[in-house]
Amino acid sequence: MEIPNAFIGKSSQPTPQEIAEALGPSASLWDELIDWLAGQNLTEQDWKPVYPNKYGWSARIKLKKRTILYLGPCFGCFRVSFVLGDKAAAAARKSALEKGVIQEIEGAKRYAEGTGIRFTVSKASDLRPIKTLVQIKLEN
Repeated sequence: MEIPNAFIGKSSQPTPQEIAEALGPSASLWDELIDWLAGQNLTEQDWKPVYPNKYGWSARIKLKKRTILYLGPCFGCFRVSFVLGDKAAAAARKSALEKGVIQEIEGAKRYAEGTGIRFTVSKASDLRPIKTLVQIKLEN
């Protein structure tokens, strides 16, 4: 069962304190990922409601106008979503990503914008494939 976004029904952008409270123990992982992304020159966060009464709020992490990934705070964890273009998806398939991640990419739904995949982060090892996919996306 999928864990819902922590901010369904919230009319305004969540504050850093509200995000940390919702994330609970995974707040340190959120902060680690945000810090790592900043080291990749990905410092622009664009918070948007995704039909707030139905899906809550998410942050788009961007490089100039290009969205690299989406972050969705949940209760006790968070979701990271990617839309991989054809070149990035092909590079990911050829990479050293874990077999399960590659299978996820191969089985993911294909949209006009690319292949959409998402991960739930609740432990430190969940960040490894995300960092690899960010690097692949930046190179492709």
